[in-house]
Amino acid sequence: MPDALPTLRALLSASGGDEMAEEARATLSSPALSRIVEALDADHDHFVEQLIALTQIPSPPFGEAKRAAAYAELLRAEGLQEVETDAEGNVTAYRPGTDEAAGVIVLCSHLDTVFPSGTDVTVKREGTVLRAPGVGDDTRGLAVLLAMARALDKAGIRTRAGILFLASVGEEGAGDLRGVKAFFRANRWRERVAGFIAMDGIEPARLVHGAVGSKRYRITFRGPGGHSFAAFGLVNPMFALARAADGLSRIRVPAQPKTTFSIGKVGGGTSINAIPEEAWMEVDLRSASAEALATLEKRFLDILPQAAADENAARDTGCGEIRVEVKQIGDRPAGMTPSESRIAQVAATVIQAQGYELVREFSSTDSNIPISLGIPAVTLGTGGSGGRAHSLEEWIDVEKGPSVKGVATAMATILTLAGIASN
Repeated sequence: MPDALPTLRALLSASGGDEMAEEARATLSSPALSRIVEALDADHDHFVEQLIALTQIPSPPFGEAKRAAAYAELLRAEGLQEVETDAEGNVTAYRPGTDEAAGVIVLCSHLDTVFPSGTDVTVKREGTVLRAPGVGDDTRGLAVLLAMARALDKAGIRTRAGILFLASVGEEGAGDLRGVKAFFRANRWRERVAGFIAMDGIEPARLVHGAVGSKRYRITFRGPGGHSFAAFGLVNPMFALARAADGLSRIRVPAQPKTTFSIGKVGGGTSINAIPEEAWMEVDLRSASAEALATLEKRFLDILPQAAADENAARDTGCGEIRVEVKQIGDRPAGMTPSESRIAQVAATVIQAQGYELVREFSSTDSNIPISLGIPAVTLGTGGSGGRAHSLEEWIDVEKGPSVKGVATAMATILTLAGIASN
């Protein structure tokens, strides 16, 4: 980081207290937030129209470009400054603050969905319920960012810290957080980030301040192959894979911090009557603790060469031995923004003061990356209600009252952290 580390970052990382709680409650009762709520309420129909339009632009994994281009134009139409698309495909737009030294608060929602190209993303509306793949995760978040920008302008509010709107690519699945990884690796704004808030998920009571890390591997065992009858007795990659899978299944993991493993996909072979030349599996290892994840990863990787060696010792290697290839296909870092940090305490205070029953969570979101870098970060819900995310039956309810309240709750956290500038 440069010498001029944003002073707000240190503040957001520091422990809060009664003063912080009072500041959050003051924001909730302020004329500024009242004006925000009025603006969000008046804008709601426009917000829903944009949400529907964005949902109906397909944004499959690694195919976000069309939605990104449309979103960039919407950001420009809101009058935001320095709208840019970086080399990875992320879209950023800037709303200046009044204090350059305060840095920027990043508000992030992701462009991608989990659904492959060709999925029907037509929105079906039933009253206030919208049904379509991706309508909630995270297209609602994208529309919320636009509504926030309009509400700030309509309410005439300036913040001390600047606000950087970030529409990221590659948050889901095999995308492996590639957009936010690229942002913090090379984007010109990265050194000015004082805090990071991902707007992802619906439930406004949800506060994600812990990052569930994951290590994902494709493991391939290879051997000479042969006829299942004539070459019987040769080493078999499938047996080696079975040994490795059994070894993984026997690893004891802690209940707290929650640590898990799974074999999600397996494959290999050419025919039922042939000893396969290869057998592969894809493995997901997860934990809320970086240390527990590292321990699990090492134990798993140690199993693999032993599985190959055991198969080579058990059967004929005259035509060749079993070899194992290990390819990492996913790496999401674990970590935590402490619950006593200012950014987490402000969010918790606001959520509870709004009458929600606070739900603290660890999850895997775009916030994983700033958290792993020591940057204060949380993930907040976008408001309203919904269900069946990551399925073709995904839905959200955009009833005005709960929807506006949810967005206003997030806005109160953002305004408290960024600071309302004196007019």
